[in-house]
Amino acid sequence: MVRRFRTLPLRSRLALLVATAVAIAVAAVAVVSWLLTRGQLYDELNTSLKNSRASDLQVKQAVAGCAGPPAVQSTSEFAYTQIVLPDGSRCVAPYSIPVKVKPSDLGVVNGSLESTLHNSVTDRGAPVRVHTYRMGVGDGQEFTVSVSRPLDEITTALDRLALLLTGLAGVGVLGAGAAGLWVARAGLKPVDQLTEAVEHVARTEDLTVRIPMEGEDEIARLSRSFNSMTAALASSRDRQARLIADAGHELRTPLTSLRTNVELLARSERTGRAIPPDDRRALLESVQAQTAELASLIGDLQELSRPDAVRSGPLTVVGLHEITTTALSRARLRGPGLTFSTDLSPWFVRAEPASLERALVNVLDNAVKFSPPGGTVEVRLRGGTLTVRDHGPGIPADELPHVFERFWRSPSARALPGSGLGLSIVARTIHQAGGEVRLEPATGGGTRALIQLPGAPVPPPGKP
Repeated sequence: MVRRFRTLPLRSRLALLVATAVAIAVAAVAVVSWLLTRGQLYDELNTSLKNSRASDLQVKQAVAGCAGPPAVQSTSEFAYTQIVLPDGSRCVAPYSIPVKVKPSDLGVVNGSLESTLHNSVTDRGAPVRVHTYRMGVGDGQEFTVSVSRPLDEITTALDRLALLLTGLAGVGVLGAGAAGLWVARAGLKPVDQLTEAVEHVARTEDLTVRIPMEGEDEIARLSRSFNSMTAALASSRDRQARLIADAGHELRTPLTSLRTNVELLARSERTGRAIPPDDRRALLESVQAQTAELASLIGDLQELSRPDAVRSGPLTVVGLHEITTTALSRARLRGPGLTFSTDLSPWFVRAEPASLERALVNVLDNAVKFSPPGGTVEVRLRGGTLTVRDHGPGIPADELPHVFERFWRSPSARALPGSGLGLSIVARTIHQAGGEVRLEPATGGGTRALIQLPGAPVPPPGKP
């Protein structure tokens, strides 16, 4: 049953649940109302019986009926009167119907009970309500008297009430089912819109679809989340398209140059016309340089193609000053004519050593690339802030907001080697390590790169 219920549409399940809940509530109210009414009617009947005490004349007539001919019986539905004797026999008053004696009636006869109220039946099987009590007559005699009234006056009213409540409950359940279906349709309308939007996106891959948002309820939050998701997916697809387009543009130049040089070498071999040694050496050096540039570009693309949540290696506690020293040794090879002024204080951070080293190499390469011949690159590490300053031409203020964008290069630097991905990798790596990086003009000319990473001047316990 539960499995079958789960296979129903959500709208049908909501309508069924609402109808069931209302049916239970209506049934509970009906039962409680019937029980309260029944109790109230019994209380009124008990009060009426207690107030309807037999007269001395009725008692004497009942006693006379036991001594003489049988009492005249009537079908009167108001009250029946009889005297209960110690042996359980009865003396019925005229115009009354005999009622069966119960043990509680005998308890009143023998004095163990003062009075009793209970249900019984007549000799004909009709249900009655009985009040049995002790009563004295004028000559000093005392008898046990039972006064009873038919229960039909209660049961008839209760049967009518039960029928009425059943009809009202049925109407209420049907109304609740209809209301539940209407509520389910109205409440699930935004969900239907969301479903249609999702199906449209899955069918057409159109990420410009947006769902109208009204209010601050759960449906509005769901719509807002869907709109945010589609906007993020659209932005991601746009970035991916730009990355592919920019990568294709950047790959075209080295590939064209490499193809031209290889074709010259191949034509020389095919025609037998030797290329002068100096020209051949230049061609081979150009092929080697273009190959290295392609390898570097492909490596940068692979680095940037990984999702931000995916790291190339585990985070470990490393010395930023140590990684900076290693990166400086590589930068000195690329700028043999430059002077590197260093001032590094110990600072330990949690990062990926390989990625962090590559980011620092990119920053230092940028300083080497823009430093004038014989210039100085100043590298300083104090309190978790690494500063790399060159004395080159600097970066115009209007270009600073774009320096960390993929494939962006200053118009003045397009003739220099590079793909425009180095600083993008730097920003990504530093942000993953919880730090910040920025470029700013240096006083007196040049550019200053500032990298701030959270850490401590001493390694944590257990680290060398």
